[in-house]
Amino acid sequence: MNEPRYSSYIAGQWVEGGGSLVDENPANLDAPVGHYGVLDAAAVGQAVDAAAAALPAWSLATPQQRAEVLDFVGSEILARKEELGRLLAREEGKTLAESIGEAARAGQIFKFFAGEALRIPGEKLASTRPGVDVEVTREPVGVVGIIAPWNFPLAIPAWKIAPALAFGNTVVFKPAEIVPGCAWALAEILSRAGLPEGVFNMVLGSGRTVGQALVAHPKLDALTFTGSVPTGRALLEQAAGRALKVQMEMGGKNPLVVLADADLDQAVECAVNGAFFSTGQRCTASSRLIVEAAVYDRFVVKMQARMAQLRVGDPLDPQVHIGPVASQAQLDTDLGYIRAGHEDGAELLAGGGRVDCPTRGHFLAPTLFAARASDRISREEIFGPVAALLRAADYEHALALANDTEFGLCAGICTTSLRHATHFKRHAQAGMVMVNLPTAGVDPHVPFGGRKASSYGPREQGRYAVEFYTTVKTAYTSA
Repeated sequence: MNEPRYSSYIAGQWVEGGGSLVDENPANLDAPVGHYGVLDAAAVGQAVDAAAAALPAWSLATPQQRAEVLDFVGSEILARKEELGRLLAREEGKTLAESIGEAARAGQIFKFFAGEALRIPGEKLASTRPGVDVEVTREPVGVVGIIAPWNFPLAIPAWKIAPALAFGNTVVFKPAEIVPGCAWALAEILSRAGLPEGVFNMVLGSGRTVGQALVAHPKLDALTFTGSVPTGRALLEQAAGRALKVQMEMGGKNPLVVLADADLDQAVECAVNGAFFSTGQRCTASSRLIVEAAVYDRFVVKMQARMAQLRVGDPLDPQVHIGPVASQAQLDTDLGYIRAGHEDGAELLAGGGRVDCPTRGHFLAPTLFAARASDRISREEIFGPVAALLRAADYEHALALANDTEFGLCAGICTTSLRHATHFKRHAQAGMVMVNLPTAGVDPHVPFGGRKASSYGPREQGRYAVEFYTTVKTAYTSA
């Protein structure tokens, strides 16, 4: 085997793990990215034990020491963003431009939290009693377990690992099984950043074995998870029995509303970007396009014309707009929902099948259905390049359709009406709202998260990350 073999990282040492699983290239199944070994539950226990042993010293490290570690990581990621982006494109399948952008975002996140390490907030308050001082400080929550998804294999681990370390926690990071290369690359940089052994650990393996062992370990203090709703709910039940502090992001069914007064060309670009770029594999994807009846037919014509211009293929080809689906399992899911669209009587407007390419891969045409709000493709998260188009009678109907979902991550509206934009920002039942922008695409220095079944616990990213990664202590002193 000429491909690299990726190892886990525990207590400052690289650990091989058992077996030799293939790290697939979804754009070329005949040219794998590498191989990796997986850990058993005992090795995961060793990683948590190492993190627990390292916690007392790291929790008392100076803010400057933490800041320098994170700044080192961020600087190296940014310096190597093209190299890391190429690895990401080969392993996950998003286009090279998107992959390089994600690598840059990961570096920016580490840089941001390098600054936050120097700005850990606290308060000094007057007591209601004479001669007493009150101090409110934030301390690390402890050993943090991180379970990350495959769709953003650099950025999402970055926005979990960086704040955990910035605020003095120790980490056990479990990446998704299909992206071990990106996880290894990130761990390798962290291994050279000056961290004491055991502060950061990375464990490769399945959710059933590694993930379960991580959550069940008695020394784990907190769990941050991004992934599917069923997995998240199962982990939440397990964590609740142990009273773990939990933060979860579990998906979306995000609406993009297009009103009659919108700039339709701009709206089409928002819809295409949000629904189909990154192969639709974003929890913020615009999977429901809700269009006011007065411009519905015109919007359909413009969408079909724009989608016909999209090229599916090798993500390393600069002429390609949409890469492959990340795995065979996800491709099967996407094709299953396309069948469900036909079975429910939705009208296929574009796409609907696999795409032949020179290499053997998981290529799927971006797909658009004219659907009803009750159809499965309008209700359930697909996580692929498949969108449902819904007709709305007017703004009030569009808002009702937008909110008619168990999810509440992101919602968008395209309009030139300040009145409607303002009303939508206030009344959309989502954690994030976009006006004349794609629903997918957020900044790293502001809160990320949703409502309803999309999220649980404190927000991620930005200064709000301190809420999850620290615990508050109130101290009284009598002079």
